[in-house]
Amino acid sequence: MKPRISVLTLAVADLERAVGFYRDGLGLPTEGIVGREFEHGAVAFFDLSGGLKLAVWAQDDLSHDSGLPKAAISPTSFSIGHNVARREEVDEVIAQARQAGAEIVKSPQDTFYGGYAAYFRDLDGHLWEVVWNPANLPDDEHG
Repeated sequence: MKPRISVLTLAVADLERAVGFYRDGLGLPTEGIVGREFEHGAVAFFDLSGGLKLAVWAQDDLSHDSGLPKAAISPTSFSIGHNVARREEVDEVIAQARQAGAEIVKSPQDTFYGGYAAYFRDLDGHLWEVVWNPANLPDDEHG
């Protein structure tokens, strides 16, 4: 297996609501919901840096497709990290997430490793970390 992830899919309770959160609230680019012509196929893809895509798919449909029973989403099973290039961007992204309806779990604050970070949960409870780490800046931000 090559060390790459091409799509990160989040199970959501309400696909339309999730698209609104990520597209309108956080400003992520998308062509909207596709695949409605297929039973259990409606999904939305968001283009991220480096060719990565974020997908949101109804949890019922993901359960059906995988054959696994639907279970409660655990916000501490994993987190999605959004690294930013400037310390101030942490505050900006957290304010944007709050405005979009996210629950701010941990307000922006200094970290033990010399960075600055905060956490929010999206409308379905998925945990996001917004972090400025001068030792690990996003690749697209390096000169």
